[in-house]
Amino acid sequence: MTRPYTVLAFDFGLKRIGIACGDTVTRQAAPRRAVRVRHGDPDWEAIVREVRALSPAVLVVGAPYNVEGGEGTLLAAARRFAAELESRFALPVQLVDERFSSLEASEALKMRRASGERRRRVEREDIDSAAAAVILGRWFQGEGSINR
Repeated sequence: MTRPYTVLAFDFGLKRIGIACGDTVTRQAAPRRAVRVRHGDPDWEAIVREVRALSPAVLVVGAPYNVEGGEGTLLAAARRFAAELESRFALPVQLVDERFSSLEASEALKMRRASGERRRRVEREDIDSAAAAVILGRWFQGEGSINR
């Protein structure tokens, strides 16, 4: 039996990077605050704060494949981001196919708002971090370890 640990997931984007966290006990993913990307450079200070605050054992990055499963236009950039995470934090980084995660997250947030469970308007940042939670949920279900 392995010890429980925290996992931090990222939904990579050129404007924002959504973040979610979870643990191997509950296997539930919770969105965190998204970080901005300026001039192609993620807000590394904000990412460092998240990693230090949550002490994850594994990092997960969404791999943006296209609809057919081929390499999407952002896949190379997402792989570079994953490699930089691994280098900066000396933690294992796994890639998970993120196809349709933003759509799934957006629909779930809209349903929560329509039901009254969520009162605040859905912002882009909310969708990005909810997509990171979808990616992490997929990782908990056994997806991941896509070769970089």
